[in-house]
Amino acid sequence: MEEEKKSSEIVKVEPKPSKGFSSKVIDLLEKVVVKLFYDSSLPHHYLAGNFAPVPDETPPTKDLPVIGYLPDCLNGEFVRVGPNPKFSPVAGYHWFDGDGMIHGLRVKDGKATYVSRFVRTSRLKQEEYFGGSKFMKIGDLKGLFGLLMVNMQILRAKFKVLDISYGNSTANTALVYHHGKLLALSEADKPYVIKVIEDGDLQTLGLLDYDKRLSHSFTAHPKVDPFTGEMFTFGYSHTPPYVTYRVISKDGYMHDPVPITVPEPVMMHDFAITENYAIFMDLPLYFRPKDMVKKNTLIFTFDSTKKARFGVLPRYAKDEKHIRWFELPNCFIFHNANAWEEEDEVVLITCRIENPDLDMVNGAAKEKLENFSNELYEMRFNIKTGEASQKKLSASAVDFPRVNESYTGRKSFVHVIDAKTMSADPVAIIELPHRVPYGFHAFFVTEVCVP
Repeated sequence: MEEEKKSSEIVKVEPKPSKGFSSKVIDLLEKVVVKLFYDSSLPHHYLAGNFAPVPDETPPTKDLPVIGYLPDCLNGEFVRVGPNPKFSPVAGYHWFDGDGMIHGLRVKDGKATYVSRFVRTSRLKQEEYFGGSKFMKIGDLKGLFGLLMVNMQILRAKFKVLDISYGNSTANTALVYHHGKLLALSEADKPYVIKVIEDGDLQTLGLLDYDKRLSHSFTAHPKVDPFTGEMFTFGYSHTPPYVTYRVISKDGYMHDPVPITVPEPVMMHDFAITENYAIFMDLPLYFRPKDMVKKNTLIFTFDSTKKARFGVLPRYAKDEKHIRWFELPNCFIFHNANAWEEEDEVVLITCRIENPDLDMVNGAAKEKLENFSNELYEMRFNIKTGEASQKKLSASAVDFPRVNESYTGRKSFVHVIDAKTMSADPVAIIELPHRVPYGFHAFFVTEVCVP
């Protein structure tokens, strides 16, 4: 009965695109737009070097060579998702645009198996049907050309060339495990459910919309409370309400939406939880289509004159009336490490960026990433006095932070280690069958979660 309940929650993805006359006309129109308005001399840095995609999936490759040994207790599958475009872009391309591919390393009884599989999204299935790129890309959304490419997408949807009933997710950003399901996520859409098979293979089961209760986007960074088993999540949008907060029970029930008011549509990539609060980040990376055309910029514009705002909401609040907003100096944040409470203060450990630039198309990728100047910060919000403070904890170039998920929302203790037993040598090195491109976030699925 429980298995039937789980299966009924997953939406089978069966899009119905069309190759008719309308498709051919829009393709022709797009070619004209690209020829007249796109600078084809711009290099695609995110399709070169180790950013370049691998062309094919890899079925489970067993008994990989191991130098050293794999501990018998290390049983499970390490999975990492990232962008891996199956088809060449029509014009622009950004690192965030690629189709989601999961690379898995199955470890069991001292042996290792490697596998790579695309997340079988509606977007991927439809582009396979056409044999090429059809969906609009973030890399296209710049200047007047960006506006024209938005209209290509609108036309394809209007004339049912593309079926957008299942969204346009790439599922390329992060992974989370909750209520017996491994979810592949990207913040523009709903989660995709991935099954980890005994031999290490990965199978896309479909979309998760929580019995149609999820009607908005779903962050790539939900938080699972290890003590209660609940999952906390949100979605952001370019239309009101700009942010919507949700609580999902440990048995997978999504509670009613809680709209969060912010002045303008912003990119809100991450948030945080503590034992009693959820922390939202209203940071000045704005969704401004008019600026895209007028200033020839990407559709997201960072405003360095605005303050950074942090909203602390009781995490079971039914509405936003009890949210407390705190201000700190201007910045942007992609990823938080953890958060917890200390007496009257909520503490947030985060990767803080000054003057972010998402336009990484013009110029070497390495130079652009170095300009991000990410620094680890501790931020404190006093619920009683309303005061906020921050201090730097590290030098630049810090991001993609991780803590032991067993301490999510609770305070990361200091461990004292006997230096005599420390070694720079790895316990094991596993030789993979081919190159693995740069990706985003990873997750370890333990043996008890693999059927």
